[in-house]
Amino acid sequence: MPNVPTSPGGESGGLSGAQTAVVLRRPAAAHTSDLAPVGGTPLVRLRRVVPGGVAAQIYAKVEWVNPAGSIKDRPALRMIRDAEARGLLDGTRGLLDSTSGNTGIALAQIAAGLGHVVTLCLPANASHARQRLLRILGARVVLTDPLEGDDGARAVAKQLAESHPDRYIYLDQYNNPMNWHAHYESTAPEIWEQTGGSVTHFVAILGTGGTFTGTSRRLKEFDPRITCVTVQPNLAYHGIEGAKHYATSRVPAVFDPSLAARQIDVSTEDAQVMARRLAKEEGLPAGTSGGANVAAAVRLACEIGEGVIVTVLPDNVVKSLGQPQWDEEA
Repeated sequence: MPNVPTSPGGESGGLSGAQTAVVLRRPAAAHTSDLAPVGGTPLVRLRRVVPGGVAAQIYAKVEWVNPAGSIKDRPALRMIRDAEARGLLDGTRGLLDSTSGNTGIALAQIAAGLGHVVTLCLPANASHARQRLLRILGARVVLTDPLEGDDGARAVAKQLAESHPDRYIYLDQYNNPMNWHAHYESTAPEIWEQTGGSVTHFVAILGTGGTFTGTSRRLKEFDPRITCVTVQPNLAYHGIEGAKHYATSRVPAVFDPSLAARQIDVSTEDAQVMARRLAKEEGLPAGTSGGANVAAAVRLACEIGEGVIVTVLPDNVVKSLGQPQWDEEA
């Protein structure tokens, strides 16, 4: 198995358990003069959550270091810049999209920094903290039927766009190719660089499908032998934020199923347990989607023998600390 390269400080991917787990070069982030840099996130080797005797290495991209706190900064910036480049944002119309949380926060923060107005449709059962943050960032919030979830929010956004084409530029993250392009252009090259081309497997949970599709497509161009694995909740009704159960929901056009070698289903309970373990054992307070990714990666590592598995921690727990799973006694 190829060795992961050493960092500038001389520490290799095979660090001893007593050493820090944060490894590898941090690649350049996408930067413009009027925004904090997006991307260039660190890659961390996971050790304590991996069972003893497992030869495969697991690494995770820590995406909450992005300015708005999640991996969604990447597609949000790319979609807005694309709308600007096409001359759609001429001052007469604002941005519009649906969201379950992280994409909305990224859109609101980046739009505010660039002087754009954004309207966001989200289910009314989204946390009070998320709703409040969106409004603090200047977003116009449209609450939709909580029983209809993300699909209901998408339907309302689409209706607004069709009814008021003179008022809105509908970004439509579920169908906008700039969603997956963001990861094709940034996430995948970062992983390739940080692992020195030694990555053998990529694991990602499905929401819009942009992270999986864009990253997998580019990684397979680097090396067609890389195995790309999707992660989904095992039930339609689940508690993994940002994740979708594709069997019972609308499959986004962004998602390319031909890139997936296999799928691993993860329960809400397993995702929550792993998220707590990541915080307590690795010092990485990831959200439940990150917990699901790592739970799937660990399962895969136990099956494959040697390999270099890379996954992502899309966000951290800050915006969901009010949920019972984060009670101290949990």
